[in-house]
Order: sequence, then structure tokens, then C-alpha cells
Amino acid sequence: MIKKAYHYFYYKIYKSIEFTSNEIGGSFLIDWKATLVVDVLIYFIVSASLIYYTIFFDRNIHLNQSNTDVFIIAIPIFLLNYFVFHHQNKWKNIIISFDQLPQKKNVIGGWIVFIIIVFIIGNLIYSFYLMSLIDWSKYP
Repeated sequence: MIKKAYHYFYYKIYKSIEFTSNEIGGSFLIDWKATLVVDVLIYFIVSASLIYYTIFFDRNIHLNQSNTDVFIIAIPIFLLNYFVFHHQNKWKNIIISFDQLPQKKNVIGGWIVFIIIVFIIGNLIYSFYLMSLIDWSKYP
């Protein structure tokens, strides 16, 4: 069930990128662009989670975005999505299978995916806001 939802999430992002790429040109590597969007959204979730942990549980942890920290989080996400979508061109089968859904289900699913994306981005912004309210000079 979760795997199918994850595939559908990728499918809707793929379709939206395909639509916009065809409208403005640049319809190449759409599968990789969709994967990059999914990677970034997962990175946003992980970052917000770490910020919430720092705010509510352990304020002595300092979140600095050094290159090492970014790679430690980004590489497993990239590898996961590579094996889920690109290994043996699995993305093609995902697109074909979800293209067969009725249009009404795809419209409803598109709104659900849009709401999830807005929630993820809003959640990250809210975590930054909460972090800005703390007087960090009190903590070493």
C-alpha cells in the first residue's frame, strides 16, 4: 500500500513535469527531474524532523548545513529512489500502470499530492519559524 502510494506520488510529479516541459520546452530527462523533486521533498521532511528534534528535545545539538551533513542525508535518499524508480527502468512501468486509472481518480489523486507537497513545504517553513523564536545564545 505504501509502495503504491509512493509510486503514485512519483507518477503525479512526473506528469506535472512532463506537462510543463512540453509547454515551455525542455522535455528531456523528465524521469530524473521527477526523481529530483521527490528527493528534495524527502530532504525537506528529514530537515524539518531534525529541526523539530533540536527545538523540542535537545537544544544542544547544533544543526549546521555543512557539505558532509547534506551528503549523509542526501546520498541514501538518492540511492533509495534510484533503486525504486530507475533501476531496470521501473519508472516506465509505473507511468504505464497509473496512466490506466480513470481520469476522476487521477484528478482527485493530483489534488491529494498537491496538498501533501504544500504541507511538506509549509512544515519546513514552520520549523524554521519555530527555530527563529528560540534565543540560541543560552545554549552552548
